[in-house]
Amino acid sequence: MNFAELLFPDFSLILTGYLVCRFTSLNRTIWSQVETLVYFFFFPVLLFHSILKSPLEISSMGGLVLAGWALGLGGIAMAYALPHLPGLRTHIQAREHAAGAQVAFRFNSYIALALATKLAGAEGLAAIALLIGITVPLMNVGAVWPMAKHGNRGFGRELLRNPLIIGTASGLLAKIAGLSIPDFLDPTVSRIGSAALSLGLMAAGAGLQFSALTKSRALSAGVLSIRHVLLPIWGLALAWVFKLPQAQATMLLAFSAVPTASSCYVLAVRMGYNGSYVAGLVTLSTMLGIVSLPFAIGVLLPLLGH
Repeated sequence: MNFAELLFPDFSLILTGYLVCRFTSLNRTIWSQVETLVYFFFFPVLLFHSILKSPLEISSMGGLVLAGWALGLGGIAMAYALPHLPGLRTHIQAREHAAGAQVAFRFNSYIALALATKLAGAEGLAAIALLIGITVPLMNVGAVWPMAKHGNRGFGRELLRNPLIIGTASGLLAKIAGLSIPDFLDPTVSRIGSAALSLGLMAAGAGLQFSALTKSRALSAGVLSIRHVLLPIWGLALAWVFKLPQAQATMLLAFSAVPTASSCYVLAVRMGYNGSYVAGLVTLSTMLGIVSLPFAIGVLLPLLGH
């Protein structure tokens, strides 16, 4: 598999966003508004549409559901454990950890969805939609909890206002109820989803920042090691334990290795934390995804012997 060819379209959009933001009049002020539009409207619509349109056969994907939850819980546990590890506890500030821990386990859904059909076709898209649907609430609970705790913010209120949880929950409820999007509306909703992927990737590039990474180096190394090394290895173990078929195993491994969510720094800023530091972590994670995805799919996946 030619990973350079596979990843180039999505990472070229990220690079395009970075170049447009840095070297044209379409600066960060404009892209922050684009990012808000994508985060609060386009992307929830994309999640809702993906879940509603995908053939989510839970009975045949029970192992994938359990593996997805275990992957998320494992990432959260590893991220929360960082300040308590010998040699790190004196080098990690509680407030920086509260904002940065989410980078270790959250995922860039734009890249995950963009890669799904390329890696495993329609079955891959259905598997990714299911993984997103079952893990977005879990990941957001894991992200919001430490910030709400340290910032004295309402935990339940933050979760209920989260647009990704709203889009996911409404999609799952509509799917269970047997609802569907009317035919005359489907092209419009599909185009919103396509725009969400393109604009989301470009907004991630526009938000790339490096300057704030000179602080909290121990925390940075810890969360990025979890996101790009330990989680893919944990995903391999879970795919083996649950004996996932090839398409599901491929999606779980890809899901475990994608860069962190570009909305990590949006959430950090909205809750009153150091957004520039989190943006720097997102920047490095996006770059490391170029290495971790081939590592997960090209090196780890063949170990399953499919």
